Amino acid sequence: MKEPVAPDHDDGGTCADLDMPWARSPPARVAREMILRGGLHALLTYYTRRRTTGVGELAELEPPVLFVANHCSHIDTPLILCALPGRWRRRTAVAAAVDYFYADRRVAALASLAFNTVPVRRRGGGTRDVAHVEALLADRWSLLLYPQGTRSQEGCAQPLRSGAAVLAARHGLPIVPVRVGGTRAAMPPGQSWPRRRSWRRRHPTTVTFGAVIDPRSVDERAEVMARLRAFFAGGEPAPSRPEGLASAQRAARTRTGRPTPGTFPTGASDRRAPAPRTSGPRPASRA
Repeated sequence: MKEPVAPDHDDGGTCADLDMPWARSPPARVAREMILRGGLHALLTYYTRRRTTGVGELAELEPPVLFVANHCSHIDTPLILCALPGRWRRRTAVAAAVDYFYADRRVAALASLAFNTVPVRRRGGGTRDVAHVEALLADRWSLLLYPQGTRSQEGCAQPLRSGAAVLAARHGLPIVPVRVGGTRAAMPPGQSWPRRRSWRRRHPTTVTFGAVIDPRSVDERAEVMARLRAFFAGGEPAPSRPEGLASAQRAARTRTGRPTPGTFPTGASDRRAPAPRTSGPRPASRA
């Protein structure tokens, strides 16, 4: 597939006009879980040998958060979603390029159902073009973002856009960096299906969740993106706040007037706060 499919210009409409809220309805969420945990999980297992580390970074957090990942292949999204614990996967939307995934309504409907995508512009579109995203965050949906804006053609080193850092600071949300490895070899840009010959071993892939980054203000966006860039290159950012992730998240929400963890705004889809979990590192999972 060539990229992009349609020009990313301002045609007078907004990304919210192309969004498909039905994809977040209870029936669609049940269908998506069947797609991810059934069909796509089996396909990923056939083509890749997966290893997930750092899931323990999520133990002290409450939704919503921003998952910010590097991007090398179309299988990055299902790989990350399948690596997330169920309570996070079922309440995570995926930012998708409006010019690529929403140029054809049939493709948009399929992507929305399978991955819970929401349309965004690669180069940004101002506040009017993120109103639907902000509404999701207010309803306690987490968001998976690719700051590269496109799949990397040469490895995974691509300039990063700072929209994720701005969005996190504006809404008092922690950033969970996610590093994906090995996916470009399994399904490089330009290929529409993972490749594997029956006599060859599966492609090794990794999903690594890093230490949480807590932007305090929009002015910190350059620092935040530098830390993300270092993490994508193989480094490991130190925790943002010495007082601990939970207290840092509460402080961030207090600064922006957002509800504290364990409380839900009127109209939120989930009414119960998740049961507390024990913190600490967890062993890597393999598939």
